[in-house]
Amino acid sequence: MQNETFKLVELALTHLPLTALTTLLICLLMFATSVNVGRARGRYGIKAPAVTGHEMFERAYRVQMNTLENAVLLLPALWLYAGFIGDRGGAVMGAVWLVGRIWYAIAYQNDPTKRGPGFGVSVLAFAGLATGALWGVVNILMQ
Repeated sequence: MQNETFKLVELALTHLPLTALTTLLICLLMFATSVNVGRARGRYGIKAPAVTGHEMFERAYRVQMNTLENAVLLLPALWLYAGFIGDRGGAVMGAVWLVGRIWYAIAYQNDPTKRGPGFGVSVLAFAGLATGALWGVVNILMQ
């Protein structure tokens, strides 16, 4: 059973390289937001485990948490879309989500009231991936 699982993972990765690349870039974004929080802790003197204290730290922390919360939803939808619909489309929509989240992060850090457009782009990309993934799953079930 374990050998079959490894073969399935290998098959997915070799046939979905663009989605794999997009996933790695999303992981890089999550890492960057965590580094930003660590730097903000030092800059504003916020000792762990505190998550409040200085507004700029709190902004960095919320960007990190919002990114993680959204990535948990996005990644399964991304891979299901890529598997059922296609690698290129999944990777493109994943990249659009990534751009939206970067836009969101920069806007939120500078002025939280301006985070909406980046959030909107990422939500639309997620909605496209989730809808496509659902369509793909339903299509297979109906066969």
